[in-house]
Formats: sequence, C-alpha cells, structure tokens
Amino acid sequence: MFLAQQWTDFEVLDTGSGEKLERWGKYLLARPDPQTIWPPALPERRWAEADAHYLRTGGGGHWEFRKTLPEEWIIGYGDLRFYVRPTGFKHTGLFPEQAVNWDWMRGLINKRVQTGGTPKILNLFGYTGGATVACAAGGAHVTHVDAAKGMVTWAKRNAELNALPQERFRFIVEDANAFVQREIRRGRTYDGILMDPPSYGRGPSGEVWKLENELFPLVESCAKLLSDQPLFFLINSYTTGFQPAVLVNVLQRTLDARFGGRIDAEEVCLPVTAGGILPCGASGRYTFSPSTQE
Repeated sequence: MFLAQQWTDFEVLDTGSGEKLERWGKYLLARPDPQTIWPPALPERRWAEADAHYLRTGGGGHWEFRKTLPEEWIIGYGDLRFYVRPTGFKHTGLFPEQAVNWDWMRGLINKRVQTGGTPKILNLFGYTGGATVACAAGGAHVTHVDAAKGMVTWAKRNAELNALPQERFRFIVEDANAFVQREIRRGRTYDGILMDPPSYGRGPSGEVWKLENELFPLVESCAKLLSDQPLFFLINSYTTGFQPAVLVNVLQRTLDARFGGRIDAEEVCLPVTAGGILPCGASGRYTFSPSTQE
C-alpha cells in the first residue's frame, strides 16, 4: 500500500461506525466514511471533543459546529502550507493521503532539476492544488486544470501562501478532456501528468463525466501529450471502487508500448492513531524507464 505517514499537522485519531475522527492542526473534525464498518476504538467522550461534526441528512448533509471555528486555517506538510476549511460537501479542501504521492512526484522532479531541467507537469482535476503546489515547490512548472472556478481560485491562494514564483504556474478553468484535446492540437508536451478524476461530474458547459466511460480514452489522449523524456504518470481513484489492477491495465495498455516503464498500483491509506489504517482509494503510478529520463 501507499501509506501517507509523514504528517504532523494532520492525524486520523480514530475510525468506526461509518465515521472518522481527524485532527486538522489544532481542530478536531468528525466526518462520515462508509468504509469504517467496525466499532470505534476510542471512547465516546473522545469523539464528543470534536469541534465540528458533519451529519448526513437525506441526500446531503450539514456541519454541526460545537465550537466556533475560524472560516479557514492553515496546516503544513513539511515545507508546504495549505488553507483548509469545512465545506458544504463534508470536505476540507485537502486530501491528506495524497501526501505520499506528492513525495513520490517531488523525488522524480528533484532528480530532473538537479540536471538543470525544469519539468513541465500537467495536473488534471487539480482541485485546490495540493499536488500542484508540491510539484512546483520541487522546481517544476505546473499547468493546473479544473472545471470549477472556485477550486482554481483556492489553488491560486495555496500557491501564493507558499510564496512560490508565479511563473511556475498556469491555472486553467476548463473541462479536462477539452483542454487535453486542445493541447494535442497545439503540439504541447509535458514531462509528468497526474489526474484525480471524479466518478461523476459536469464541466463548465454542462459536459457529463462518468469515470467508467471516460477514464481510458482520457489517459489514451494524455499519452499523446507526454514528452520524449517523461518522468511519471499518476492516476488516482477515490470513489468508484476501481481496484488497483484496473489502473494497472489502463496504464499498461496506454503507455507500455511506447515507454516500457514501471507500474505500481496500490491502495492509498492513512495510519490511524488508535490502531489500523484508513483506506482512501487507489493510485496507479507509471515511472518511465531510466533511458527516457536522461
């Protein structure tokens, strides 16, 4: 498994009964997680200390604030800083389990930078820019694409928070597939591509996205955007129940014939302080062969 275990400002304290208790900086949040079908390890009084609890109601939900929280606050991961806040859809603007992929990508980027290069990275469905900031902090130029204008604005603020040079970023509000097709026509290439696609969504012009229908053709198109000396290709899968082997097959069928690299696909998890691990989806990583990275 890919285990994100280097956090100090974030911690999963306990899980169980369809929920998780997390520490975000100095604040405790309790949120739903349908995979935690076991009973909690910590006593009920510990869960009652949560500053806010997201409650599901009907087809949606809402936050119950037990204490007054700031509208947003900052947490850190190593040398990185991010704004987080409770949103109306139970999220906080950051997926902490992805830190294990940030570290992996930064390691590959750093090797390229040490040889005098500036890798160009494409982040599709970039959300609030956790991976964008991590890659840029490693020395890459990152093109960040998301169909939601609010998420792109949040990503820009995270970039500013880290005092990174503006010339390391290009922020685009657009449907991911439409952007990829346009880049192909323009002949642009990238040294690394990552994507965090939703299971279902709509683009800014009403485009319907269903992951099971769209993932393979999108990866196939993205393969055309890779440079002759690429570093990595990363696919994240959160909510569809895709097994890691599905991601292996997608990467193998779209990239292997041209590049012959290495595929690693595993569950992505977070350690739980009270015991056990929290499953958080799967990631498929394609690391290109050394001959393509020279």
